[in-house]
Amino acid sequence: MGCAYAWCYNTPMRLAALRALLGPAGQELLQEIMASAPREANFLRHYQTLSRRHPPDLARLALEVAILRGEAAEKFPLAPRMYFTRQALEQATTFEVSSYHAARFASYDRVADLGCSLGGDTLAIAQVSPVIGVDIDPLRLVMAGANLAAAGLAGAAHFVCADLERPLPFASPPGSMALYFDPGRRSGGRRIFSVREYQPPLEAIREWLPRWPSLGVKVSPGVDLDELGEYECELEFVSLRGELKEALLWFGPLRTARRRATLLPGGYTLSAAGPWEAEPPANLAPPGAVLYEPDPAVLRAGLVRNLAEQLHAAQLDPDIAYLTSERLEPTPFARAWDIEAWFPFNLKRLRAYLRQRNVGRVTVKKRGSPLQPEALQRDLRLKGEQERVVILTQMRGQPIVLISNRMAQGG
Repeated sequence: MGCAYAWCYNTPMRLAALRALLGPAGQELLQEIMASAPREANFLRHYQTLSRRHPPDLARLALEVAILRGEAAEKFPLAPRMYFTRQALEQATTFEVSSYHAARFASYDRVADLGCSLGGDTLAIAQVSPVIGVDIDPLRLVMAGANLAAAGLAGAAHFVCADLERPLPFASPPGSMALYFDPGRRSGGRRIFSVREYQPPLEAIREWLPRWPSLGVKVSPGVDLDELGEYECELEFVSLRGELKEALLWFGPLRTARRRATLLPGGYTLSAAGPWEAEPPANLAPPGAVLYEPDPAVLRAGLVRNLAEQLHAAQLDPDIAYLTSERLEPTPFARAWDIEAWFPFNLKRLRAYLRQRNVGRVTVKKRGSPLQPEALQRDLRLKGEQERVVILTQMRGQPIVLISNRMAQGG
């Protein structure tokens, strides 16, 4: 993502500006800027005003931090007191999710946060165990230290500037120690999708595992599963309020299953011990009284069949992850709709059905359908007071439409 202040990223002048920003005069400037609630869209106007009264590098960095604090509020409860760079914030884990996976480290005497960046995960891990934060970027390390101090956790972590493609900069201390590895997954503002191209590549863990078998690794939730087949680990997908947020690999004593889906808040989890492979579909059946849409973490973890068995449900189609049953089974792992009617898709029939029921507004959902929701809403040409949910999908390879008048469960 481009931004008005990207040119000065990670330069010695920027590090000097950060140290000045952390001093009394810099803090006073930062509070002044934050009071105006700046946004990136008006960066230049604010910067021109500030640089007349302050050193340009300090003004630029203070303005950047103030802007990013506003944008970080959804990820970090302490955002108004933290320090960020654009790229580091984009890759940072939401604190609610970090706190969940940090709990796995509670029994360890020390945890090394490898690729700690600005300390987002370090903050969460430091609440359960002392931490060594390691990163190659000295600017981010200074920010990480300031962020830990802002949380009152300065004594729970110390930071080391080191290249993770070289031997780790510490020996095994007395007692138990675990590693948490968050490799760089962005380069030049673009996402990196292959684990072989992470910075450093995922294969770096082969050098660490013999000495530190307790290892957790954060990877992209869209990771190519074929690239993970050679690793003996648990693969966990985590969603937050229905949005897939991250994938984690757990090795050695940290491993608790082979595949796991976890839903936050609540910590609901569904797991399987079997190896990763193409999951056979659940039993097939036509639509019943209830339609379930599994959470994206369940989909990515390949646990649709497991969920179907738990719900006494069937799939509509072997290639579509909609489940159906005759009776609602409450579950945190799926949203559910009461099915009012269903039939093979036909535009005229669907339009007539909805008009007969005085339906003027529809929400269109789809899975496995080439139709575009906006185009269908336009083509239906509806007028009326009632609302419905129209679900486009397939049953045994044939297009069907389901109509729901209310959500039975979920949000």
